[in-house]
Amino acid sequence: MRTFLKKNRGNLLFLAAIALLIIPQTRTPIQVFTQRLIAFSPSEIDIEDRQLLTTYDWRLQTLKAETKNLSRSEGKVVLLNFWATWCPPCIAEMPSLQKLYDSYGDRIDFYFVSPEEPLVVQKFLQKKGYTLPVYIEVQTPPEVLQTQTIPATYLISEKGEIVIEKIGAANWNSEKVHAIIDDLLQASY
Repeated sequence: MRTFLKKNRGNLLFLAAIALLIIPQTRTPIQVFTQRLIAFSPSEIDIEDRQLLTTYDWRLQTLKAETKNLSRSEGKVVLLNFWATWCPPCIAEMPSLQKLYDSYGDRIDFYFVSPEEPLVVQKFLQKKGYTLPVYIEVQTPPEVLQTQTIPATYLISEKGEIVIEKIGAANWNSEKVHAIIDDLLQASY
């Protein structure tokens, strides 16, 4: 038996790893951990390549079923994140987004938009201790913000320029992102 285990140790470890990735209770934490390891700070889009958000008319709903419109943020710096509770890359970047929100929540408008049921999102936020302003999508977003992939995050200047467009997990609480936001806030005064 001992010889069998020695000879097949690699195969047994491989099978154990596969089993851990198949079982949902272990798969998600492994994926989240891996995503956090490879999440880097997002990059600013060159000025000549930036798209412009031309319409802010987009209805959203709070978790308490109140209707809000993105138009209330026109002329302000905005961070918009599309995410879901079942998405490992979304879960991986949430701690850094929470820290960013804690730092700038009173100076820029944050929108965390999920396609899920409000109760599901509320339970997730409570379990994790997040205080992010989450909205449910009521209508299709403006064309320049439409995406088929989550997480998708946009940092929008007060002029409506998309300064950062990041698809996939990122480290949002980095010095680089803070510097970009500080520059945007300074330019808006």
